[in-house]
Amino acid sequence: MADTAKSKSGGARGNGGRRRSRKDTAPTIASEQPATLLDYYRRMLLIRRFEERTAQAYTQARIGGYCHLNLGEEATIVGLMTALHERDYLFTNYREHGYAVAKGISARGVMAELYGRSTGVSKGWGGSMHMFDTEVRLLGGYGIVGGQLPLATGAALAVSYRGGDEVVMCQMGDGTTNIGAFHESLNIASLWDLPIVFVVINNYTGMGTTVERASAEPELYKRGSAYRVEGVRADGRDVLAVRDAATDLTERARSEQRPFLLETMSYRMKGHSVVDPAKYRTKEEAEEARSNDPVAKFESELEAAGVLTEDAKKEIQDSVRAEVNDAAEFAENSPHPDVSTLFDYTYATPVANESRRMPADPVFAE
Repeated sequence: MADTAKSKSGGARGNGGRRRSRKDTAPTIASEQPATLLDYYRRMLLIRRFEERTAQAYTQARIGGYCHLNLGEEATIVGLMTALHERDYLFTNYREHGYAVAKGISARGVMAELYGRSTGVSKGWGGSMHMFDTEVRLLGGYGIVGGQLPLATGAALAVSYRGGDEVVMCQMGDGTTNIGAFHESLNIASLWDLPIVFVVINNYTGMGTTVERASAEPELYKRGSAYRVEGVRADGRDVLAVRDAATDLTERARSEQRPFLLETMSYRMKGHSVVDPAKYRTKEEAEEARSNDPVAKFESELEAAGVLTEDAKKEIQDSVRAEVNDAAEFAENSPHPDVSTLFDYTYATPVANESRRMPADPVFAE
């Protein structure tokens, strides 16, 4: 445990951080309810198969624009989303398909958005990087690195101002910790005691640069110490470790009304985007990722514990395959949005003199 320092309110506030693994927390597979474990397995497998189908559709030109996959991060996603209550808010970066599904958006709605169809969760206008659904309180999907941090901090300020008991979770990649918005947001969140958990998904390479080459402090959970934001590191390939760490921090943020920083070590199994061959990784690194595949590893652990029988595995795999196929078919057969709706969701409320000029339209009406 790190040393503590006195906060401005006179209480003890973490001045550093701590590592956290499953050994630091009581729950293990043996102590969990089988139904809970099978639910985690199905959700992880759904994200895996969904992203594999997404990659296939992208290579078939059914999905346009940029596309970043969650392959290898399934345990982190399910662990984080399990820790949130339905009323809690989530902000993510552009690698958010799995988060959207795990937060409660249907596979149909996410896939249709990837296809750019009007039945998508953002009406087909957002695409891969801009999922948004106020019903499940997923408030983006942001294509600009770090663009979500100030907005998530503002949402936490709104919760605090209104006296609510919701928590904001703000997910980001490791590269985001090097931009100004990261430091500004943590500073404000700490100064104003905001109920927000910043989550850094450390997949070891910010695009194609290793963390060690990009950050003077590569143990990213420690980077909140300058702002007296307590940090924790968890094994991102262990769904139970992530769940326990995230649950602890979100509930403390809720009760203590202050921010926390969680870092999960979660090695992505593909390149930065679908078209990135990831040649910057060594053969040894790629093999390490494959040998520690979180879905396959969790499956093996459940089988060894007698939780996942052959019949149960087949049933889960068949249902996941059917759900993903249904989502792809739904997206393929859904209509494209009408051009006239392009500006319908630019503003939340009407704005006087709003420009709705289309490309190639004259600047001034004749």
